[in-house]
Amino acid sequence: MRISKFLHCSTLTALCICGTAWAAPEANWPVPPKLIELPTPYGTLAVGPSDYIYESKLELDGTLLEPHISGMINIHYAFEMPDAQAALISISRGNETCPISYRWVVLRADGYKVSPEFGSCSPQIRVSADSSQLTLQTPNAQSPDTLDIYVYDGATVKQSTSKKKRQAK
Repeated sequence: MRISKFLHCSTLTALCICGTAWAAPEANWPVPPKLIELPTPYGTLAVGPSDYIYESKLELDGTLLEPHISGMINIHYAFEMPDAQAALISISRGNETCPISYRWVVLRADGYKVSPEFGSCSPQIRVSADSSQLTLQTPNAQSPDTLDIYVYDGATVKQSTSKKKRQAK
């Protein structure tokens, strides 16, 4: 059992690390890994099927999460935190105006918490975490030289903007 958990964690770590290394050459944005199952010490977070072929639902140990999360779902990143495991979920509902949004799911021994939906409708993201907050950066939809930064502290998602740093060629 221990080896199995280690292999799952090692595979997930490798996917997350490799995912951050791949980049679109023109924009230098990493291609996020796409998982459908994330085993954690607090249960298995998984993308489950629904009656509609182009929709899936997010489950924890086979039970739908509350609030319900449905659409074309991927688990992109997972972070170990003190006494918790956090996962970034993307949701696509086929909307051309805003093709993708995000939510954080934080799992603990006593349950889980789901962040409000957030994002700038872009699949291009950079993600980081520390012991107290989870951060997602994405291009601003209206201003190509601006980044939208979303920080989740376990209670609220706060958005700020920042000018992109020019990269040396």
